[in-house]
Amino acid sequence: MSNHKQTRCIMVQGTMSGAGKSLLCTALCRIFAQDGLRVAPFKSQNMALNSYVTRDGLEMGRAQVVQAQAAGVEPDVRMNPILLKPSSDTGSQVIVQGKVRGQMPASQYFRYKKQLIPEILDAYHSLAEAHDVIVIEGAGSPAEINLKADDIVNMGLAKLVNAPVLLAGDIDRGGVFAQLYGTVALLDPEERQRIGGMVINKFRGDLSILHPGLSMLEERTHLPVLGVVPFLDVDIDDEDSLAPCLSEASVHKPVDIAVIRLPRLSNFTDFTPLENHPALGVRYVKDVSELGHPDLIVLPGTKNTIEDLLWLRQNGLEAAILKASASQTPVLGVCGGYQMLGQTLQDPEGLEGGVPGRTLRGLGLLPTSTTFTAAKTRTRVRATVTEGPLARAVVEGYEIHMGCTQTDGTPFCHQENGVPEGCCRSHIFGTYLHGLFDTGELTVKLADWLCMRKGIAPQQAVAVSHAAYQQRQFDVLAEKVREALDMKAVYRLMEEYQ
Repeated sequence: MSNHKQTRCIMVQGTMSGAGKSLLCTALCRIFAQDGLRVAPFKSQNMALNSYVTRDGLEMGRAQVVQAQAAGVEPDVRMNPILLKPSSDTGSQVIVQGKVRGQMPASQYFRYKKQLIPEILDAYHSLAEAHDVIVIEGAGSPAEINLKADDIVNMGLAKLVNAPVLLAGDIDRGGVFAQLYGTVALLDPEERQRIGGMVINKFRGDLSILHPGLSMLEERTHLPVLGVVPFLDVDIDDEDSLAPCLSEASVHKPVDIAVIRLPRLSNFTDFTPLENHPALGVRYVKDVSELGHPDLIVLPGTKNTIEDLLWLRQNGLEAAILKASASQTPVLGVCGGYQMLGQTLQDPEGLEGGVPGRTLRGLGLLPTSTTFTAAKTRTRVRATVTEGPLARAVVEGYEIHMGCTQTDGTPFCHQENGVPEGCCRSHIFGTYLHGLFDTGELTVKLADWLCMRKGIAPQQAVAVSHAAYQQRQFDVLAEKVREALDMKAVYRLMEEYQ
């Protein structure tokens, strides 16, 4: 099947997960946009718990949202037609074109996914009609020989849309020459011919020492190395559990914020704006020994609220959080974390863990109760915090959740249409809103309040929106990658495949 004749494309595949595909695609989106082209990102299938709701109420992976923002275009569900949200080690919620298609074990989805090719191609060609360049991101490795037969995200997709490929390897974790050579060796001849060049990613050190290895790699693979991209010090949202921020054990800033690292943690990018504030140190905690005495405890979103609540209860963190709360430590729950803060959680249909009729007690910190239903809420929200120390902060976010929560308490905020949202009581706050810190207003309010509680002068930080901050980071990223990558060769490669 040929590519749309007016639209060029380039695909970035990696030797493994975490090779830096997403960041390279983000950089290319920005570079092409800077060059005056209409550019859109595309990833046929994304597996991630960090998701986003578009303006038309559809759900997609955040990696393509970030890439769209780098390209200067509105995130569109066509950029990520299939999103898999893992709910266990062997199963995922399958979201197609922004809507839940069902819950499937891996074996069932493996048999089913080929049926999705027409929808993938419809999304791709629809995007191609309106853009000059499509930047395509692969997933994992194209050399997973046990999965290649019905591939829809790496070389299988490249063939379907006639895309040239850049193959990226991560030198930071070692073995990059073996990664690249081994990947190329395991590909079929037709697949190898589609690779236009290799990229060494995350390099630190003296480039002259690397050059002999690059020459030998080119001789053995018969492919050019089109760039050595340095390890980039840019602050751009990560999409999955490999994100470095999740390994932060301690942060040396005046205010200590402990985010509970739930086993099925989702949308941890909600807290990136907090990490960027000069007064706020954000660290991720997975057991009682790591909790300490933080100034704020955050219960984040989760793909499975009940199972993660049980985990919290079994490892002692629930008791530690309740003890801290009784000592007046503030607690914030977001989405699934908000549900946990209530009195009860009811699962009549067994949607969370497969046990119909199960009812669990929550942490009991808020006068709320949640009932899980099959219907999924997906909506964008603009609201104003109306009560307590965070009052008058304007927030813009989105809801993605199963279940309905009833509250007898004070709302956390009110939407523009006057509808109350969330719940708060004293120093306990709960909300369904993801992205609540992105405008910057709530971040500053929270930082000032926590500083004053601690007896230190509030940092006089300007309320810079997360979006504006990200745009500056995109420019830094594009500059560094443009310097490192042979963009003339990339353009020639795209022309050859047009």
